[in-house]
Amino acid sequence: MLEVGTEAPAFELPDQNGVMHTLEEYKGKKVILYFYPKDNTPGCTKQACGFSERYPQFQEKGAIVIGISKDTVASHKKFEEKYGLAFTLLSDPERKAIEAYDVWKEKKNYGKVSMGVVRTTYLIDENGIIIRANDKVKAADDPEKMLGEVEILR
Repeated sequence: MLEVGTEAPAFELPDQNGVMHTLEEYKGKKVILYFYPKDNTPGCTKQACGFSERYPQFQEKGAIVIGISKDTVASHKKFEEKYGLAFTLLSDPERKAIEAYDVWKEKKNYGKVSMGVVRTTYLIDENGIIIRANDKVKAADDPEKMLGEVEILR
């Protein structure tokens, strides 16, 4: 996980519609950048729906939400449509941002060790500096917790 106070790494990735996005285009806004393992899994769905439900509140506070996983653009599109997600999902199959943000780690699941995305949420300020970092994310609680973090910063 990257340290609070460091500059957030730049990225250029396609969203669920194939449109390219960079971190630079969000300068001047707070960015909740969350990394998650896989579209349409129970935890990831709870987290995404929670962010989507609260998205108008994030926008009121000058913040945007971006989710990143290594799923394809097509997978993200299906995920967005199935749950009516209101925010941007970025596709990172080559793990460029995933590795730059240090969320590609060894994971243990039922005694089996494999590499994967560790659910991690970063809050990046208007100048591109990481001001909050959490790699002990509880999927269902993360959206409300991050809304509280943005609220504190106002």
